[in-house]
Amino acid sequence: MMNKHPEPAVEAAGLRVVRGGRTVLDDLTFAIPRGQITGLLGPSGCGKSTLMRAVVGSQAQVTGTLTVLGRPAGHRTLRPEVGYVTQAPSVYADLTARQNLDYYAAVLGIHRRDRPATVDRTLRDVDLTSHADALTGTLSGGQRGRVSLAVALLGEPELLVLDEPTVGLDPVLRRDLWRLFHRLTEERGATVLVSSHVMDEAERCHRLLLLRDGRLLADDTPDALRRSTASYTVEDAFLHLVDQADAAEREGTADAKNSTGPHDTAAPTEATPS
Repeated sequence: MMNKHPEPAVEAAGLRVVRGGRTVLDDLTFAIPRGQITGLLGPSGCGKSTLMRAVVGSQAQVTGTLTVLGRPAGHRTLRPEVGYVTQAPSVYADLTARQNLDYYAAVLGIHRRDRPATVDRTLRDVDLTSHADALTGTLSGGQRGRVSLAVALLGEPELLVLDEPTVGLDPVLRRDLWRLFHRLTEERGATVLVSSHVMDEAERCHRLLLLRDGRLLADDTPDALRRSTASYTVEDAFLHLVDQADAAEREGTADAKNSTGPHDTAAPTEATPS
C-alpha cells in the first residue's frame, strides 16, 4: 500500500511507563504508518493496553516522547480524530444501540439533521442493524462490543485504537470485523492500531509491533518477520524472538557473574616485614 503521508500516525521515542514501582513499558521506540493496520501483539499482561492508553492520552506516568497525528498524545484537539475502543464495552446498558449512537453523535457535534444517516451507516458497518432498537444491556457481550466500536466510528476518526476488539466473537464476526478494518484503511485512509493475543490475527495486519514484558521485540511487516526468523508463521517468528531474547538475557546474567569472580574479592596479602 502506498503511504501518502510521510509523517507517521503515531511516533514514540524512549517511551516508558512505571506503575506501582513496576516498569510496564520499557524504552519503546517505534513509528506507526498512516493508512495501514498495525497489530499490537503479545501475551496477556505484556503492556498492550497500557500502550494504547498512552496513545489516546489516558495513561498516567508516561515519560519519553509520544506524538499522535503530529501532536502530543492526549492533546485536546485530537479528541474528534482518535476513536478508542476499550476491552470493556463503554456504552449505556439502559439505552438501545441506536440511542447510544445518537447520544454520542450529539457529543461529537454531528449536526442533528445528519445524525440519522450517520447512525444508520455506522450500524451497518458493524452489522447491528437488526439489533438497533434492542436495549444494549440485553445484547450479548460480542454485540455490546460492536456497539462500542460503532461509537468509535461515528466521527470517521483518522486513527482508530482498538483493544482486543474480537475477543468473544465467533469466527464469522471476527472475519467481518477484519474486513471492515481493511475497508476503513483502503476507502477512508484511516489508521488502525489493533491489539490481540491471538497470533493468527497478525497475518491480517500490514505491520506488527510484538511486545513481551513491556519491551518491543519487533517492529516490522509479517512477511519480513517470517523471513528474518526463517519461520513459517508469525507465531513461530514471535517464539523465535522470545527464545532469542531469553538467551541474550541469560548470557548477560552469566557475563555479570563472571565479572565479579574470585579475583575481584580476594583478600589482600600481608606485607613482608623488612
